[in-house]
Amino acid sequence: MSSASFADLGVSSAAASALAERGFTTAFPIQSMVIPDVLEGHDVLVKSPTGSGKTLAFATPIADLIEADGRRPAALILAPTRELAAQIVEESRAVAHARALSITAVYGGVGIEPQARRAPRSHILVATPGRLLDLLDRRAITLDHVQVLVLDEADRMLDMGFRPVVERIVRLCPRDRQTLLFSATLDGEVGNLAAAYTRNARRHELATAPERRSDVEHRFVHVQHEAKLAHLVTELRKDRGLALVFVRTKRGADRLVKRLMHHDVAAVAMHGDRTQSQREKALARFESGHVDTLVATDVAARGIDVAGVTHVINFDAPEDREGYVHRVGRTGRAGATGTGITFVMSDQARDISRIAHDLGLRSEFDEMRLEIEPAGRPQARGRGGSARNGSARNGASGNGGSRNGAARGSSTGNGQPRTWSAKPSGRRRSR
Repeated sequence: MSSASFADLGVSSAAASALAERGFTTAFPIQSMVIPDVLEGHDVLVKSPTGSGKTLAFATPIADLIEADGRRPAALILAPTRELAAQIVEESRAVAHARALSITAVYGGVGIEPQARRAPRSHILVATPGRLLDLLDRRAITLDHVQVLVLDEADRMLDMGFRPVVERIVRLCPRDRQTLLFSATLDGEVGNLAAAYTRNARRHELATAPERRSDVEHRFVHVQHEAKLAHLVTELRKDRGLALVFVRTKRGADRLVKRLMHHDVAAVAMHGDRTQSQREKALARFESGHVDTLVATDVAARGIDVAGVTHVINFDAPEDREGYVHRVGRTGRAGATGTGITFVMSDQARDISRIAHDLGLRSEFDEMRLEIEPAGRPQARGRGGSARNGSARNGASGNGGSRNGAARGSSTGNGQPRTWSAKPSGRRRSR
């Protein structure tokens, strides 16, 4: 099934030709699983990792299910972020136009009036929940004619607190619609959502390991807080392509960009407090290579597909397995190779160890040979309050940012240095 052509899956010749012109002649596994069910009119629940080809898994059959002369919008795709909404439109445009269908994205951060004019004229509407609700409140659009509803990245929408808005939007769609739900997980709250919104849904799951369709080297680097910046600067000064650096907070992204500037490392920030125009400009500068480092919050973990990203660096460690998968999934895409580096402080080691174990990366984590300080035992400090052998000074010189993936020389409680080292060979590349 994974080697089927789109024509074999029942896709129209117009849509299949449009895909072939873009170089897509053989369906990805998730497309082979999902497209036939969607064309047959079934609701579907899909658990799939980032980079699996899921956008075309729903966009292609949708283009064949709706008619150009039908009432609009006939299909509604909800996405959690502006970037993902824009990416869905970009990925879907060719197949939609092959069927004489218009497709539009509506999201916040830009003027609402032009969107209010375009949205009701579009056959396929891709929207973030908040902006769509604004348009509905203005009575600029109706969802009475929606035949197919897609909830993309459903888990992320729930994480971002969109459930009340999503529920209101779903209630405004016809009851006899077809519903397609895509998520990194189908458990817990997402499972409850799926049960409420779908009927007799066909369920599909694709392996969630980030290495499924990529060649990514995973590295875990022990750092002390004071030396994190130095480690980062060391990594960014190595031979590389584009680097995507993830931080936890919006303020942290802006602060890190300024700190990197002091080390003569040019970077731009991208996060939810930036306007859409600012985000697009930052992404454009990054994608063009004018600035080769993008510092971002998890807003960039989904919906960003930039060629040439060779390094993803988790400056702040991800909170969970899915966060790791989506972040590191920004590199090693479409057959390219990449490197995912995660900075791990001692108090994060247990959580990151669990993530690594769940993803089959235990050996990579063990290379770091991280030793946890006993609870309550303060680490010895050198002058200036930094760890004696893990200071920013050592990291900047390269001693704190080992090329082999480990910090060297943090201290034990009695002031004796403790060394972590990584094996210079034997790293596993995940495929």
